[in-house]
Amino acid sequence: MKPLFLFRPEPGWSVSAQTARDMGLDVHGAPLFTIEPVEWTAPSPDDFDGILVGSANAFRHGGKHLEKLTRLPVHAVGEATADAARIAGFLVGLTGRGGLQGLVDELGNRKLQLLRLAGQDRVALRPPDGIEVETRVLYRAVAEDLSQESAELLRDGGVAVLHSGAAAARLRDEFDRLDLNSAVVDLAVIGPRVAEMAGEGWRSIHIADAPGDSELLALARALCQTEDQ
Repeated sequence: MKPLFLFRPEPGWSVSAQTARDMGLDVHGAPLFTIEPVEWTAPSPDDFDGILVGSANAFRHGGKHLEKLTRLPVHAVGEATADAARIAGFLVGLTGRGGLQGLVDELGNRKLQLLRLAGQDRVALRPPDGIEVETRVLYRAVAEDLSQESAELLRDGGVAVLHSGAAAARLRDEFDRLDLNSAVVDLAVIGPRVAEMAGEGWRSIHIADAPGDSELLALARALCQTEDQ
């Protein structure tokens, strides 16, 4: 069985790693980013109809200013983000399943002023007619180097799991910096944008059937069980 490499930030890394181990997989890797808060000021909730959030990190790192916004409904990109919103004291409106752009599209056909709580590096959105989005940056990702242990193991190949475009781009940069051979590594990615940001030259790239951790790890398990031709 091929080794599995995970690179998402904590606390997601530990959650995915334990899930993968429970599936019988040989787990390696470490976060390629550390998430840290940035200073921000919450606007008046009276100016908005709701909050748009693409990551649970907004609630993990938003701090005390979030308390000023709890009367606004949160439209969350997925279940993990929705759960983090509830824990932070928010009511959840719509929960998406197909990325943040898909969530915004679902909110179309109405006039809305939305406040987007986001990270410094974020996906550009194209709001439908009638929806206006104002953004506040609450956190940023600080890049970490690929560990020597992971680099040495990756020289022999394996399956790398990528939960974000930022992780894909970072892994590509680390392979270039360390002169690693991407042609011996299969990628399991959470969506088409992540596959695009990973670039070319990998042994194979496979996109999960749905943008969730369980679907992504199921794909990764299948790839780990596939023998090289």
